[in-house]
Amino acid sequence: MREEKGKYDYTLLAALFLLVIAGLVILYSTSAYNGEVKFQDSFYYLKKQAFATGLGIACMFFVAGMDYHMWKHAAFLGYLIAILLSLAVIFVGQEYNGSKRWLSLGPFSFQPSEFSKVAVILFLAVVVTKNVKDMGKMRTLIKVMVMILPIVGLVGASNLSTAIIILGIGVILVFVASPKYGQFLVMGALGVGFMAVFLALESYRLERLEIWRNPEAYEKGYQTIQGLYAIGSGGLFGRGLGKSVQKLGFVPEAQNDMIFSIICEELGLIGAGFILILFLVLIWRFFVIATRAQDLFGALIAAGAMAHMIIQVILNIAVVTNTIPNTGITLPFVSYGGTSVVFLLIEMGLVLSVSKMIQ
Repeated sequence: MREEKGKYDYTLLAALFLLVIAGLVILYSTSAYNGEVKFQDSFYYLKKQAFATGLGIACMFFVAGMDYHMWKHAAFLGYLIAILLSLAVIFVGQEYNGSKRWLSLGPFSFQPSEFSKVAVILFLAVVVTKNVKDMGKMRTLIKVMVMILPIVGLVGASNLSTAIIILGIGVILVFVASPKYGQFLVMGALGVGFMAVFLALESYRLERLEIWRNPEAYEKGYQTIQGLYAIGSGGLFGRGLGKSVQKLGFVPEAQNDMIFSIICEELGLIGAGFILILFLVLIWRFFVIATRAQDLFGALIAAGAMAHMIIQVILNIAVVTNTIPNTGITLPFVSYGGTSVVFLLIEMGLVLSVSKMIQ
């Protein structure tokens, strides 16, 4: 498919809307029981998610209709705001399920880490574009990565999984723009060392490693085990939409991080595979847009969105299947979370804006 200037990438839009619609249907099926028990309203989670999705779609088309080059002038300010919001979370943030990740804005709660992902993509796209001639030098790579360490550290203080995503986005964008690859071995070694120190600083992070290795021996491994039961009971075709047993209080907060396990239980391997295919189509279109973009800035925006989607989807599924320790990360467009879906759709608007400028 070859895009014409002035037209959106319709393949991307089609896959995105299929994913959003499927996500709302799956969310209702997964959350109806919890909504009825906690709020006496089986539609509670669906209504809030549908409102956020509608708002996000409106924002997406607004952003898509703008010239993406204008964001060059706002990228640094956006990054600074992300740092200030992350500081605010540390001091006045709301705590939920043991994690302080939210800011209250009247009746609404806002998760600044979701804004930080978009802010970092734009900020790095600008920084890398300005330093593109020197991206083959090790000192330039280190300088660029050091620039995002403040937000990585601040977000990581309360949300390790999002900090890993932001760091991953940074590494991939630098990798895309660099003409040399050998130096990434050094960066990889430094990254492993940083993660080892970061994990050792807090005992609960090391405890997660032990729970991952032997979930049956720990009370906190209950969610992981129940999620695996859900995946195993789904088989090839699943129990049927709405017929999950594990969502009836067995998988805690099933509509959030563990929603993929309920997809597997209700829709089986076939249904889960369909959702993964939609994600693969999105990632493919991000790659196509990045390679055909009008300039490096546009290519880096699309590459950043691609990196974000790849990392978050892989981490979520890896957690649900207990391939890696539980990090509390959501499945894009499917898991419950208003802030997440709004900023994901804004990010899609940025990519659509880049696609619209392709010759």
